[in-house]
Amino acid sequence: MRAAVFHGAERGLSIEEVPTPSPGPGEALVRVAGCGMCHTDLHYLDHGVPTFKPPPIILGHEPAGTVAAVGEGVADWSEGDRVLIPAVLSCGRCRYCRMGRENLCEHLEMLGNHIDGAYAEYVAVPASELIAVPEEISLEQASVIADAVSTPYHAVKHRGRVRTGDTVAVVGCGGVGLNIVQCAVVAGGRVIAIDLNEERLEIARRLGAEETINPEGVERLDKHVRKLTGGGVDVAFEAIGQPRTIEMAFSLLRKGGRLCVIGFSHEPATIPVGKLMFFELEMVGSLGCGGGDYPEIVELVRQGKLQLDPVVSGAIPLEEIEGGFDRLRRGDGVRWVVTP
Repeated sequence: MRAAVFHGAERGLSIEEVPTPSPGPGEALVRVAGCGMCHTDLHYLDHGVPTFKPPPIILGHEPAGTVAAVGEGVADWSEGDRVLIPAVLSCGRCRYCRMGRENLCEHLEMLGNHIDGAYAEYVAVPASELIAVPEEISLEQASVIADAVSTPYHAVKHRGRVRTGDTVAVVGCGGVGLNIVQCAVVAGGRVIAIDLNEERLEIARRLGAEETINPEGVERLDKHVRKLTGGGVDVAFEAIGQPRTIEMAFSLLRKGGRLCVIGFSHEPATIPVGKLMFFELEMVGSLGCGGGDYPEIVELVRQGKLQLDPVVSGAIPLEEIEGGFDRLRRGDGVRWVVTP
């Protein structure tokens, strides 16, 4: 099969012919229809972040496709079934899995990081991890549910804990941030979307944001937001992963507010601890999504309450994946899907 193989930051990616995996006991072989492209891959390609499995490794962690074959002991899935694969696979047995926090699994494996991923024609995974995709949803588009939609959904529902009537700020309207916007709207929040890119802000409005702000257009973002909201937001989400935007999101909170950090950063951020204490503020992190939420997310997409059209910019053939990553670097579009 053809696959995009990562050979380390210095050598980058190459399209190669590699052996097609065979499903072992309890596994399913999935023919990949689409795999979403994620900025996480740029950490490996551009920033020297090591993959857990040393290169060479096939990248790609947002796949959907059809079951091509199943291994011994698999009874719930058959050839041709339409499925998506969560970005992170859990053991189902450790303390965190038993608590329903599979995203913190002590033995978690991430596609394209711990094990070979899905920038390839086929990928083999435990069949127990597969999520059914109804006919109404395009498999190419469904691929982004695996991470770009599910990660924001987990953040909004479980970590940010957005409730009906909450005022919500979303700092950063890339692929993850725009999905935070629509997940927060579905949860009943009144959303303020913040980004430097006017095209992204327009998409945020289409997804239900009541207010959009370009920080370059206001003198002080925190004062502007406090004026809009009568004191600040109940919940702020940071979806970029830079110290200054984490600090910015923190500054938007009202008394008793909550900051949820989804963006990944190597660098420390400076947070005024006195304000954290005196105003009873909260800071939480959010990582991925537990497997139990995926059927609910898929159903919200099927019903049209969560939209994929505005956040999937288009499809890219596997052979053009380098050009796709250049689009990510430039900020062109929102989410691109590789179609092996």
